[in-house]
Amino acid sequence: MSDYRPETRAVHLPQPIIEGSRPIAVPLYQTSGFVFDDPEVMANAMSRPDGPFVYGRYTNPTVRSLEQAISGLEGGSGAVATGSGMGAVNIVLLGLLQPGDHFIAQQALYGGTAAMINELAGRFGITVSYVPEDDPDALRAAVRPETKLVYLETIANPMGQVADLPGMFAAARELGLVSVVDNTFATPMLCRPIEHGADIVIHSTTKYLSGHTDVVGGMAVFADDALYKKVWHFAIELGASADPFAAWLTLRGLQTLPLRMERHCANARLLATRLADHPAVAAVHWPGLPSHPSYELAGKLLPDFGGVFAFDLAGGRAAGEKFMSSVRLALLAPSLGGVETLILQPATTSHRALSADELARHGISEGTVRVAVGIEHPEDLWADFEQALT
Repeated sequence: MSDYRPETRAVHLPQPIIEGSRPIAVPLYQTSGFVFDDPEVMANAMSRPDGPFVYGRYTNPTVRSLEQAISGLEGGSGAVATGSGMGAVNIVLLGLLQPGDHFIAQQALYGGTAAMINELAGRFGITVSYVPEDDPDALRAAVRPETKLVYLETIANPMGQVADLPGMFAAARELGLVSVVDNTFATPMLCRPIEHGADIVIHSTTKYLSGHTDVVGGMAVFADDALYKKVWHFAIELGASADPFAAWLTLRGLQTLPLRMERHCANARLLATRLADHPAVAAVHWPGLPSHPSYELAGKLLPDFGGVFAFDLAGGRAAGEKFMSSVRLALLAPSLGGVETLILQPATTSHRALSADELARHGISEGTVRVAVGIEHPEDLWADFEQALT
């Protein structure tokens, strides 16, 4: 570049070429595109998800590292990172369903997913039938000629229903349906749905995978290479691509996922158990409690029961609001999966788009409080909850 004038040299900066060593941490490639010497190689790169890097909307070295990391943890053949968890849900549903199609979903779903399903019906005539998450016979009975896929959540948000993944996936396979499951609450540390027959596993990487409340992102992992490539082609046209800086932060958080999940689950166990015995609490919804309807199934499927639970206070909505305004350590905020303990009221936040009948189908009352347990000392958390209940 020494032959060029300063104005040109300021634009065309030198690029380091690393030889004989490699970085310990995955570097952040904060660039929108990549330079080629051969037009044919560039054209080929734009047609495949595993070729040379060409443009940030397709993928990026940092983003691909994250895709490969999570795909490896889930046992997939490939993955597509997105800008949010709902981005991952949408590339799968919009990428695989056509107007007039039908699919089957479990009754208890994350509110954003349920709202998107309503949009699919209104905009595209894509219909859905809801079945219990642990009833393969109900799934079989709901099938129509135009049915294309089944959609589940490993651990449902926010009431903790656990899906019978082996049974539901086996039924879907018999019927020729694509099996999709949101594994956000469980993470690959508690469940790897592909091992039970899932075709596609979805994550909101905003949550436990990044783990520090500083990222918004999503991921769809595919068991089958052909399905992976089909959705990838749709995803790059939809433009739900992941940002490399968010991917870099998620990779940084992913390395401590096993340690954090152990603490999340242990803290949730202590709080859920003590709340279940508290006179001000009407019910606690955590699959690790014998009183939960999914307790036996969860014990067979999961090594532990996750860091999120919900509870109902004896005083209903007013008591729930009083509790949330009285905590001092726990934070009233959306999302989950970070190191801090967060609380919210699903009926007015995460599931606010649902009707009263839909909330009832999910098992959510107006006074239900969801707790996303952090990694603080458990006795400090309990002291905070106890004083708020008092």
